[in-house]
Amino acid sequence: MAQDAVTKHSADSKDEQVMKRIIKSSVFTDLFGNYKYLIELYRALHPEDTTTTEKDIVDVTINNVLTDNQYNDLGFRIGNTLLVLVEHQSTWSVNIIIRIMMYLMQTYNEYFKVHHIDLYSSTKAEVPKPELYVIYTGDRKSRPEYITLKDDFFRGQEVAVDARVKVIYDGAPGDIINQYVIFTQVCNEQVKLYGRTQRAIEETIRICKDKNVLKEYLESREKEVINIMVALYDEQEVMDRYVESEKREISIQTTVEDCQFFGQSLTDAIERVASKFNLTPAIAEQKVKRYWV
Repeated sequence: MAQDAVTKHSADSKDEQVMKRIIKSSVFTDLFGNYKYLIELYRALHPEDTTTTEKDIVDVTINNVLTDNQYNDLGFRIGNTLLVLVEHQSTWSVNIIIRIMMYLMQTYNEYFKVHHIDLYSSTKAEVPKPELYVIYTGDRKSRPEYITLKDDFFRGQEVAVDARVKVIYDGAPGDIINQYVIFTQVCNEQVKLYGRTQRAIEETIRICKDKNVLKEYLESREKEVINIMVALYDEQEVMDRYVESEKREISIQTTVEDCQFFGQSLTDAIERVASKFNLTPAIAEQKVKRYWV
């Protein structure tokens, strides 16, 4: 792979890779997939708990390696008393509440199966207490402490089911959340300078190690982090091309519909599309006939 360029996916496999997200990998999931850093995350969320150790943590992240079913960023239990789901977002969307609720129900379902809990029994089921978090690393002027189903979707009306998700923006100085947020900020700065390239990745790692940000993790996993981020940049490139392709198709469809509305012939529409979108007559004819009613 060239030093300053990320390998591009072939156009032939574009749609398949956009539509099928079989394996999800990111620095976030790789970092907290390690119990050494997962316990640091838990302690950042619960600094009052000084007794819980790595041995008390059970990873319950939803991993669908061979299917296209839903998966979450991170889920773990502390024994059978506490269930924590954590999502990472760089683009703001309150829809995360809906997704987290779906993850929560799926995680509870697995918990009931593993512990052979019969929900049809008259005995009340023992359920670990849920805590829902979003670590948000994007730019945002308004910073609500919580987002809720009731307030953000139903304007504060009483609803049969509600969910409250705590939003974390910075973490406490020096803790693992704070370091991860700084890592993403440095990464964004380097992408602005060098684009989505391997140089941006390498500069991000160098700067973070110099600043003692995730230093131990980056030193032990530098090659893996580079591979993960290169893959994510590739994926983003595919998505960008897919979005542009969809916009182009919509524009072609609109042009064809306009031609029909103003009484132009099929031949005129083909010539118009070929000229406007720099297509060969044969390809323009295929496009026009696709949308010609």
